[in-house]
Formats: sequence, structure tokens, C-alpha cells
Amino acid sequence: MFENVLIGRYIQGKSLIHELDPRIKLILSFFFIISVFIAHSWPSYVLLVLFTLLTVSLTGIPMRVFLRGIRPMIWLILFTVIFQVLFSTGGTVYFQWGPLAITSQGILNGILIFTRLVLIIMMSTVLTLTTSPLELTDGIEHLLRPLGRFGFPSHEIALMMSIALRYVPTLMDETQKIMNAQKSRGVEFDQGSFIDRVKAFVPILVPLFVSAFNRADEMANAMEARGYRGGEGRTKYRQLAYHRIDLVALLSMIALAAGIIVIDMMV
Repeated sequence: MFENVLIGRYIQGKSLIHELDPRIKLILSFFFIISVFIAHSWPSYVLLVLFTLLTVSLTGIPMRVFLRGIRPMIWLILFTVIFQVLFSTGGTVYFQWGPLAITSQGILNGILIFTRLVLIIMMSTVLTLTTSPLELTDGIEHLLRPLGRFGFPSHEIALMMSIALRYVPTLMDETQKIMNAQKSRGVEFDQGSFIDRVKAFVPILVPLFVSAFNRADEMANAMEARGYRGGEGRTKYRQLAYHRIDLVALLSMIALAAGIIVIDMMV
């Protein structure tokens, strides 16, 4: 289960999406999420789905990889959809039991929420799969640099976010190893009632937290041994630069947002 988590993983490649400037990819991801939430009609969502499929195809990474990344989060998505269906009002009532009701508007909202979450997860996965942790750090730092005039620690915040994102797959792999070790000792994670399954996961937490703190301590010692003192006075070997493909990508996102606004105004 945990080996399917793709957030924080990077797949090296030479596609158009890989070659984009990390700052542009961060900006495009941010505006795509905004576009997803401002869309409120079926034609708009069709446009968003087509744009997402085109972006995924341009990465050169098979679609099954992205679908595999959605699988670990399917229960969270379904819980959100069910909650939306049962507590939304309006439209034709198909079933009602106390405060819970299934209505046509609730079903419609559930479908829209499902589509939104899947699109956001897929585009976020595109960002992490096609951008190395080092590029993400540089991109976030450059975007936050104007706030440095007000004393905002842009370099430290970017480094913290990059390390946290980078260690998501590492912790997931560590969790899978601990689960395999527990299974070899006779622990069953998929047997018994729901309470029994939850209790079976408790022995995983202690070694996982110990491993996470040990990794954090080792990284802190390694950074201190190399003389890391924050972003003050640091230089960079690789300098970020915008290219023509970045302008094309930015104009494409502007066209997508404009198309959604026009479609929603016409519908």
C-alpha cells in the first residue's frame, strides 16, 4: 500500500514538463488548484480533465503510475464524497433517514468533489514526479525571496518544505518495512474487526517515530558538519533561468483559467 504513495518521489526524464522552470511549475500548480475550485459547471470540468490528461501525457510517465498514486488516498476521497452526498440538501430526495439524506444535488456535489480531488492529486503528483527536491527548494526560495525584505526566512522555509516533501516516500518505505517485519512475526493487519486492525497498527508507530527522529538527528549533524548556517551569503552552482517553453506554459494556464471563466458565465 505505502509503496504506491508518489508524493515526494521524483522520476528523472527529458520531457517538456521536466524541462520547465520549477518556479513556473509551482505557479502553474497553484493557479490550477484555484481554477479547479472556481469551476462550477460540467463543461469547465471537462476542460480541466482534458488539460490534466494532456499534461500527464507530456510528462512521458505512464498513466498507470498516476492512477497507482491515487489508490492509497481512495478511502479519504470516498469518505469526503460520502460526507458530501449525505449532508447536502436540494433537488430531488431519493432517501432520507433523520438528518441524513440522499438528494440529486448531493450526488452532483459528490461527483464534483471526487473530480476536484482527483485532479488536484494528479497535478500535484505531476509537480513532484517531474521536479527534483533541489529544484523545488530553489523554486520555492526564489518565489518567497521578495518577502525577505520583511524579515521572512525564505531560504529556511523552502529548505524545510523540501526536506519534508523529500522524506514522505522515505517514511512510507520505512513503514512498509516495519509492517513486513511485524507480519513475519505473525501480526495480521487485515484480519479481525476494525478495532483489532487499528490496534495492530499501534506497534508500528513507536519504531517509525524512533526512525524518523534518528534520521532528523543524522541530517542535522551532517548539515552542521558541512558548515550549514542558513541562507545568508550562500551562492548557487545552478542558476534558474526562464525559457520560451516557460512562457508557453504560463500562457496555456492563463488560457485555461480564462476559458473556465467564460464557460461558467455562459452556462
